[in-house]
Amino acid sequence: MERLHLIAELFRAYNSALVAFLQTRLGSASEAQEVAQEAYARLLRMEDPGRIQQPKAFLFRTAANLASDRIRKRAVRSDTPLDDLFMDWLDSPGPERRALLADEMRVVRDALRELPPKTSQAFVMHMIQDMSFGTVSQSMRLTERMVRYHVARALAHCRQRLDENGGDL
Repeated sequence: MERLHLIAELFRAYNSALVAFLQTRLGSASEAQEVAQEAYARLLRMEDPGRIQQPKAFLFRTAANLASDRIRKRAVRSDTPLDDLFMDWLDSPGPERRALLADEMRVVRDALRELPPKTSQAFVMHMIQDMSFGTVSQSMRLTERMVRYHVARALAHCRQRLDENGGDL
């Protein structure tokens, strides 16, 4: 019972801050809530969470690690050239398909304009200009990890905008 009490107290005291922290990292409110929930579930599965000396710090570190894992997985998935993402559209020459593709590209372009310059620049260089993460890293004077973060963040933002507009990326 003490375990549930500790986790309930952490939830009441820090859940809003935890979700906001994760949303900043992940760029998505729903993903932030999922990762926060997973962090609490990890605490529930621990044998004796009462032995943790700084439960808030432990919760945030666990959530940050889970968010980093998600971002890494996104970056691996985003390692695909842009043409592969739109292959079904590119294979269909019909005018209605071209019109829908043009509309989706407009949504993506507008979404990229909403992002910080470094984030959209990393996305364009990697996904559209087909530059490797290493090349983008050197060009932008960022670590490869930061380039992957920016590309993943931009991709998630573009997907969110496409979803809001009924698109499918």
